[in-house]
This record gives sequence, structure tokens and C-alpha cells, in this order.
Amino acid sequence: MDAAASAGVDWIQIREKDLSGRDCGSLTREALQLAWKYSHHKPSPTRIIVNDRQDVALSERAGGVHLGEKSLPVKEVAQLANSRVRDSDFLIGVSCHSLEAARTAASGGADYLFFGPVFSTPLKAAFGAPQGLERLAEVCRAVSVPVLAIGGITLANAFSCFSAGASGIAAIRLFQDAADISALIESLRKSTL
Repeated sequence: MDAAASAGVDWIQIREKDLSGRDCGSLTREALQLAWKYSHHKPSPTRIIVNDRQDVALSERAGGVHLGEKSLPVKEVAQLANSRVRDSDFLIGVSCHSLEAARTAASGGADYLFFGPVFSTPLKAAFGAPQGLERLAEVCRAVSVPVLAIGGITLANAFSCFSAGASGIAAIRLFQDAADISALIESLRKSTL
């Protein structure tokens, strides 16, 4: 997490599904401190998003919460967030694996979507065959919120995701396996120009 925050990634998602609320809160606090520590490198600090734990995201004042397709409905999450957070910068994102789910999440009030898996990846095999770039493009055209491509993203195929209309990418292995995260971030940013 330290390397990613110092490299200036835009978002870090706390995705520890097996942690207790207390431990997830502690990890989120640590991530927020790291993001703030490196905030002088960029116009805004790295946003910390908490996976599926709205309670932790709100109590720790994280940058948002990311929901799965089977999580609480976006409208309910937004109502609670709006009653607790005076800052309208709290984001609610949703993972989607179909065009219908993307439309439902976007119309329900999601601020952004993860869509995929776009390419083959062992981590997303449970969600079925890769969706591909054509389906990614279809989803990007169908909704008015930013769509981030997920699933099997590499430096070699990231540009094709941007060309299909994705506003960004979400990846685990791409960042974990990078010898130089700063150089990777720079390459990705150049590919979006």
C-alpha cells in the first residue's frame, strides 16, 4: 500500500473481506494516513475506498465504499451516507458483470462502476467468461457514470480499455507485480492522453 500511495495511484481499495470491522477500520486508518503522507506529490491525495463495509468507510471518513452486485442497494447506501457525511465527495461504486446490472447500478445512484472481467483472469473466473472489449464499450455507452475496466488488465491491454470508453482501470496483479509502480502509473497516464 505504501508503494502505491507514494507512486500517486488515484484510488486504493481496501478489499479484505475476512477482516473484522475493527481490523478493517485499523487498516483503513493506516491507508488514509499513507495517502495523506504522500498527498504533496499530487493535487489530491490517493482516495481510499472500502470494499462492502459502509460502516468502516463512514466511521473512518474514507473516500467511499465499493459494493458488489449482491451488496445493499445503492439507494440505501446513499441515504445513509448522505445522512452521515456532509462532504458530497464520498463515492459509491458498484461491481457489475452484465449490461443490465450496470444500468441498474447507474440509475440507482452509483457514482462509478467496475465492469468485467474484461479479460481472462483467475481471480474473476467465478463471474464467468471474459466480457471482452465490445461488451465494455457497450456498457460505457449505456451509462452516464464513469466505468472502470477490471479483470485481466495488463499494461499491454489497458489502452484498449480506454479506447473502448473506460474512464480507468482496476487491477490487483498489475500493481502487485510491477517492479516500479511509479513508472507503471506514468505509462498508464500517458496511454489515456
